[in-house]
Amino acid sequence: MARNKLVVGLDIGSSCIKMIQLKESKRGYSLHNLGVAPVPPEAIVDGALMNAPAIVDAIQELMAAQGIKRGREVATSISGHSVIIKKIGMPPMTREDLEDSMQWEAEQYIPFDMSEVNIDVDILRQENESGQMDVLLVAAKKDMISDYTSVISEAGLTPQVVDVDAFAVQNAFETSYGLPEDDTIVLINIGASVININVISSGVSVFTRDVAMGGNQFTEDIQKQLNVSYDEAEALKLGGEVGADADSVVPQEIERVIQQVSDPMAGEIQRSLDFFAATSADANFSRIYLSGGSASVPALFKAIENRAGVPVELMNPFKGIEVDERRVDPNFIHQATPMWGVVVGLGLRKTMER
Repeated sequence: MARNKLVVGLDIGSSCIKMIQLKESKRGYSLHNLGVAPVPPEAIVDGALMNAPAIVDAIQELMAAQGIKRGREVATSISGHSVIIKKIGMPPMTREDLEDSMQWEAEQYIPFDMSEVNIDVDILRQENESGQMDVLLVAAKKDMISDYTSVISEAGLTPQVVDVDAFAVQNAFETSYGLPEDDTIVLINIGASVININVISSGVSVFTRDVAMGGNQFTEDIQKQLNVSYDEAEALKLGGEVGADADSVVPQEIERVIQQVSDPMAGEIQRSLDFFAATSADANFSRIYLSGGSASVPALFKAIENRAGVPVELMNPFKGIEVDERRVDPNFIHQATPMWGVVVGLGLRKTMER
């Protein structure tokens, strides 16, 4: 296989699985294939795969629909409490020396036994204001990585890259928008069960946090308070058509429930940003970009904007990617453009890439 070939992006989320295939040419990137398949409720809980056969089935359904052959290399990503991301200062050294010393250094930053995790490091800045090297340390529990790579292998694909959700979104953002060199922005990815927050200053990630909340809370609260099925609640959350079970539901009631969830969610996001601001000189955010399946919920968008006091924008991960309308229906993308952030970032990864 040719070195540095684009892999298939596979976003294994707790409400659905997304798959993408991009093509690279001298003109840039183009969209070749895109698909989504639902997974049953509770199939993935807190990032843990509770129903592996259902996930394998969903992956194979996407492979069949998109003509993805067995054996293709795949990039996937993880997030949540099994992933630890820290920015740390280290004395300047070569990458080889850093990787050697990190095996010992990491122990003080990781709340797990070192035998239980895989770690990776990246040099953010060779020298900061205090003369140290800014290093990004990422640790993920081996059993979680093994669970994800196992379902991919079982489905007939080859796991090549395991990324982190927040950095996959950053990858997509950089391709479509570029990373501002003298500005601080915030990327917030609102998934079904986890919100990924990533603060980027002067082109590098300086703070990340995963918040254990997400779009499922809207669905569950609508289901409970308005006495409708899970599928009806999901449709109501997204403002879609409803069936007989929900035809007596009043729109104001839906708005009330969505607002009840949006306010504390926006508050939790703001607390994370306040925590970062209290510990950093890069705290003057100029803009927030939202991605993820629930980014398009108007009440949540407004609640985040009101608290943050800076412009908030829905991220379009296809802004810098050519969409071949003969292969992918643009309406399929535009129904919920921000939801594709993670999978686009994964589809931009390559084989043999660090």
